[in-house]
Amino acid sequence: MIYFLYNIVVIIAGWLIVPLSWFNKKLNLFVNGRKQSFNQLQFIKKTDEVIWFHCASLGEFEQGRPIIEKIKRENSSLKIVLTFFSPSGYEVRKNYEFADVICYLPLDTQKKATRFLELIHPEIAIFVKYEFWPNILKELKQRKIHTILVSGIFRDNQKFFKKGVLANFMKKSLQTFNHFFVQDENSKKLLNSIGLQQVTVSGDTRFDRVFEITQQDNTLDFIGDFVQNKYILVAGSTWKKDEELLIEYINHHATSEEKFIIAPHNIKDIQHLKQAFNKEVTLFSDTVKNSNAQVFIVDTIGILTKIYSYAAVAYIGGGFEKGIHNILEPATFGLPVIIGPKFQKFKEAIDLVELKGCFVVKNNSNLIELLKSLKTNQQFREETAKISKTYILDHLGATEKIYNYIKSAIL
Repeated sequence: MIYFLYNIVVIIAGWLIVPLSWFNKKLNLFVNGRKQSFNQLQFIKKTDEVIWFHCASLGEFEQGRPIIEKIKRENSSLKIVLTFFSPSGYEVRKNYEFADVICYLPLDTQKKATRFLELIHPEIAIFVKYEFWPNILKELKQRKIHTILVSGIFRDNQKFFKKGVLANFMKKSLQTFNHFFVQDENSKKLLNSIGLQQVTVSGDTRFDRVFEITQQDNTLDFIGDFVQNKYILVAGSTWKKDEELLIEYINHHATSEEKFIIAPHNIKDIQHLKQAFNKEVTLFSDTVKNSNAQVFIVDTIGILTKIYSYAAVAYIGGGFEKGIHNILEPATFGLPVIIGPKFQKFKEAIDLVELKGCFVVKNNSNLIELLKSLKTNQQFREETAKISKTYILDHLGATEKIYNYIKSAIL
């Protein structure tokens, strides 16, 4: 009965979302992008050997990326189909060079699930972190297609681990998987508790991904010109509250020996941010950048990871909003990391806060005191930086474990 109700809900949702998409850009991309999916999949031939990766959005893509690239480097003849649920993943990575077809995942109706799998006929289906679509998973099981989850993380408040009809329905989705590669022991225990034993604690593939960043050329000449051997704080993915704290420190407490690079989450209202400083400010978009400015505002995307290589300390935004952004990217460069109070959903943040490689600030006085300590106490700064770097190095290897499993299963 609940399976029947689920199918009705999906069909109705598919109808309702169309008129809503006329008034919402993201929903418009969601709807119109899916109209192209089956046409895009015509590229796959019946004779192709296919591996299918599904990612909800951009964050999950970054977790799947090291595995995709490892497979492609070692087996160039294989075809990679990469699907996204969200426009925020697809629109950013629709031209990703290591995948042969990139498209939106069709809505999870019985008919579309059947057609989708007929077109791609994967040797293995790889879901990244989460996303459990009952019709697709049911079809995978019926076709006996090897299915795994990578970088998974589970919590005891999820439906799978409750009692009741809905919980049992959700548990059936998990029974499709041949193997789970999870990030921590708690996830393994939770899966074991509902009878799923095919679980390996492999860690998070993002550690492998961010470590690779340190092995590439991260030189940015215009950032080098700005830095001028000064003490650099890089603030990444900042929101309004983060910026208010930073503005207070920079305007009233920063010394002439300190410089600041700020990469806002929202780059649409840069002039308002620029005007809030009483220091000299230069922008990435300036035709002639002022290398003598004290504040550099990055009003573009795609270069933040390289900029972290120039920092002494990193502040990561989002901790006063829905949750922090990526702290592994600065940590891989061996930086002390500062965040706001909303970090509880992020295992790496919980770990680094406990290890004292990452610090939580709740107000202006917290941030001022901490930044002054990091600036004046080199030993404190270096010890903290070492904690961050060691944490990354201690968590490498998930990609290799997962690849070896895939290789033994189907390659």
